Amino acid sequence: MSTIPRPPTYLLDASLTRFSVPRYLRMVRHGVFDDDDKVELLEGYVVNKMSRNPPHDSALQKIQRALYRLLPTEWDLRQQSAVQLADSVPEPDVAVVRGGPDDYADRHPTAAEVGLLIEVAESSLDRDVEDKARIYARAGVPAYWVVDVVNRRVVAFAEPSGPGDSPAFARACEYRPGEAVLLVLDGASVGELAVDDLPPRT
Repeated sequence: MSTIPRPPTYLLDASLTRFSVPRYLRMVRHGVFDDDDKVELLEGYVVNKMSRNPPHDSALQKIQRALYRLLPTEWDLRQQSAVQLADSVPEPDVAVVRGGPDDYADRHPTAAEVGLLIEVAESSLDRDVEDKARIYARAGVPAYWVVDVVNRRVVAFAEPSGPGDSPAFARACEYRPGEAVLLVLDGASVGELAVDDLPPRT
């Protein structure tokens, strides 16, 4: 495997100039981006979000159903909603966050309030396992899953490095059909999700 770092995948897109998180949030608040602008802020760049299709949305619905059965009352589930990090405002497909809707009526959850982030990868696999893993590891997100619809697997990342020259998760485990992913919140196991229940059946 090559040790030469690959450039961020989103730099291959037509991106806008670099913005700070506060400036980007002001732009959103003032309507610079509307509902037709499918964008998110990644490491200071406003980038296009990957398009959605039926396999992606089917997997997303299955994930929600499975997680709702497991979550303790102090945790809630958010779908395709923003999370505010130091240099990014990503919109993960699923976020397990502490508290309820009223806690985020006037702000986005931060990494300290996140228990798990999930991205459903269909056409976005490289961005999800490389760029977003780096972003979430730098922010200290404790757990991050990539549900790979095409290859019918889940890649579960844990033990984030936090800020540094080469942010990464220390552990990345791959789960295939017939296996289950352990859901851990606040250091305690709250249940398992079968890989067969996550990607859509083919």
